[in-house]
Amino acid sequence: MEPAFMPSIVKVLVAAAATFVIGGLWYGPLFGKAWQRRAGLTDEQLKSANMARTFGLSFVLSFVAAWIFAMFLGPEPAPAFAIGVGALAGLCWVGASFGINDLFEQRSFGLWAINAGYHTLAFTLYGAVFGLWH
Repeated sequence: MEPAFMPSIVKVLVAAAATFVIGGLWYGPLFGKAWQRRAGLTDEQLKSANMARTFGLSFVLSFVAAWIFAMFLGPEPAPAFAIGVGALAGLCWVGASFGINDLFEQRSFGLWAINAGYHTLAFTLYGAVFGLWH
């Protein structure tokens, strides 16, 4: 029996960090106010949040997602395949899952589009890191 593929910790850290930076832009200057309004969050709620906990756990979760996605892709995926599968995983797995929750929670299409758009971009970036870095 062959040993299981173990992704490079450095590649996973880079992938997670890249999506973490993109998330800061996505939920900040690009779509921050629209997301806040659609999510029903006030400025006071955001200011009172434990941001160290939020950012720390978000990075851990990004690392976990990148790690498992790297394992899914395998040791040396073709770049076009990795990027394409990343985009599809973000939109069709994560985005569809958000969509189901949003329908039952009666959330707006705009909130879904912001969140699903970010995760589509995030998984596309995971694919780019793992597909282009051999």
